[in-house]
Amino acid sequence: MRRPPGIMKWASSLILLLASVVHATSPKQPHIIFVLADDLGWNDVGFHGSGQIPTPNIDALAYSGLLLDRYYVTPICTPSRSALMTGKYPIHTGMQHGVLKGAEPRGLPLHEKLLPEYLRELGYSTHIVGKWHLGFYKKEYTPTYRGFDSHTGYWTGHHDYFDHTAVENPYWGLDMRRGMKPAWDLHGQYSTDVFTKEAVRLIEGHNSSRPMFLYLAHAAVHSGNPYNPLPAPDEEVAKFNNIFDYNRRRFAGMLSKLDQSVGQVVKALQEKEMLRNSVIIFSTDNGGPAAGFNLNAASNWPLRGVKNTLWEGGVRGTGLIWSPKLVRPGRVSRQMFHITDWLPTLITAAGGDPSNLTIDGMDLWHALSEDTESPRASVLHNIDDIYDVSAITVGDWKLIQGIYIN
Repeated sequence: MRRPPGIMKWASSLILLLASVVHATSPKQPHIIFVLADDLGWNDVGFHGSGQIPTPNIDALAYSGLLLDRYYVTPICTPSRSALMTGKYPIHTGMQHGVLKGAEPRGLPLHEKLLPEYLRELGYSTHIVGKWHLGFYKKEYTPTYRGFDSHTGYWTGHHDYFDHTAVENPYWGLDMRRGMKPAWDLHGQYSTDVFTKEAVRLIEGHNSSRPMFLYLAHAAVHSGNPYNPLPAPDEEVAKFNNIFDYNRRRFAGMLSKLDQSVGQVVKALQEKEMLRNSVIIFSTDNGGPAAGFNLNAASNWPLRGVKNTLWEGGVRGTGLIWSPKLVRPGRVSRQMFHITDWLPTLITAAGGDPSNLTIDGMDLWHALSEDTESPRASVLHNIDDIYDVSAITVGDWKLIQGIYIN
């Protein structure tokens, strides 16, 4: 299959760069870079065997790090983000019933302590770039009141990648901000580029003697507003004329920009001499909206189901971790891992002790790094008493009750 010019050359360069620092460990607290893709499907990345849309930068991290083969997320945006931030199943925070709408007077409960708050106590600077989607009906629910030092991005679930408006009929309005202030000056700039530039700016300006937590929550590859559901620069889409399906071709342009973003962030870390002491996570928030669902064109093949279902295609996520601190990198981990596990796992990586936390997540740092036995043997995917659906995985078995998709 013909690939866009320069893809393989750049992929080889990044793999060599990452491999060169794999054994350069440091006793210092690592910088933690968490890149969260939105609505990325299982079959949308090269490291899962797809050759249709090259993702060389993401693949390079997977091949020289740790590819998470049994990684579970929740079936939709808000619950996954709440699970990541709290280390708790959404049923324990009241966030299990779907996504937050812009006009809803609720959010992730204020009594919940979030990941950036734990890391701040360990001496980290904390930044979020991109999507929040955990509530904003009072200012206390917004990112800079929940443990983050800064936020450039948006509060709702989706927006247009160029004009940055959020549409929820019959209302719409600008949703691009710096902290609490609307960022009118970013109108017309592509969201993926905006977030990448801000992430690079934060890295370049960081005092690297202090550990950094950067949560880069991209809009990509979530669909945009109904009048432009698959927004991508025309020159990017033109690279994929070999893809027959028009929507999939536009999706490829969006994904290509996301992959480039990952490469630019890694390059910035290297140039700042922070890469050799970093932990980088790449994750999706849920399974991909395939076959036109949500006006999108993701692919979860060969998994059954799509976003907002409890089948594997809705909850088995694309995920990886890369770090020189991994004792046994360059392999596929088939240990069960849930998105709630990131909070205690990263606290341990940062030098903290999560053992006394009352959460659902499990500390898997040593299990992942050293390829030892994992304490996780089951995942509760959800219990939703409103839609009357639930699912649990225990070992190699899975039980699903009911089904929802809307």
